Amino acid sequence: MPVARSKDIFSRQKPTWCPGCGLYGLLDAMKRAAFSLELDPASIVIVTGIGCHGRFPNYFLSYGFHGLHGRVVPVASGIKIVNPGLKVIGVSGDGDAYSIGLNHLLQAARRNIGLLIIVVNNRVFALTQGQASPTSPRGFISISTPFGTVEPPLDGLKVALGAGATFIARGFSGEVDHLAFLLKSGLKHQGFALIDVLSPCVTYNKINTYDWYRNHIEILSQEDSFPADLSLAWSWLNREDKFVLGVLYARPEKTLEELVLPDREKSIAELELKPEVEKVRLLMEKFK
Repeated sequence: MPVARSKDIFSRQKPTWCPGCGLYGLLDAMKRAAFSLELDPASIVIVTGIGCHGRFPNYFLSYGFHGLHGRVVPVASGIKIVNPGLKVIGVSGDGDAYSIGLNHLLQAARRNIGLLIIVVNNRVFALTQGQASPTSPRGFISISTPFGTVEPPLDGLKVALGAGATFIARGFSGEVDHLAFLLKSGLKHQGFALIDVLSPCVTYNKINTYDWYRNHIEILSQEDSFPADLSLAWSWLNREDKFVLGVLYARPEKTLEELVLPDREKSIAELELKPEVEKVRLLMEKFK
């Protein structure tokens, strides 16, 4: 595996997001994390859904798959099961992961599939010109809610933790160094890792700005030891005055691919398309 000399080895096209979009911070943090872990671009697959995040593989050098709305997790799961040696990263948005894709998210958390899922949480459907999303704050005025939203916002980390996720974290795209640390930790985790990234939308969300977030976040002081304390994690998630940033919960557990494919000498991706004649004959006999 070649060692990356600079994080710029992961650069591809020049991004065309809105100037000031939080996705720029995430992209830089992802390059830093991958460089720090000395990852080969050919060992990484990034799966995206529908949203402003969808063009992420265009800007980060790796394999990439741009899928359907809400289907980041099932596509990423299939890739991981077929080829467990790959680093499979799903990049989604709050309107993608926490609405139509929510069931996939909680099932993957329950199964502990070895994925890193990053949710770019800008609290609005930005690509389709600013409708309220599942994470929009109550009272949020948008083109779909001209009188303000009446529902409380959804916290995807609470859903994942309740479903049994073995790693949850929250970051902020305006704190790139800290976000890179979280991404590196998530990539090293053996199992399902969900990182919710608070990411300002400078075009359609004039409430949750960079300055607003800086006044409403508290960053945990952490190195490489993370809490496996459910009560502590829930207390952080239930804070009403601040968003607590950091790895909120992490514990070791066997992954789905370890349980499903324990005795395989080769991954499915490595198998030749030459089935043994005797196995085919027995199969034909069974179903004739």
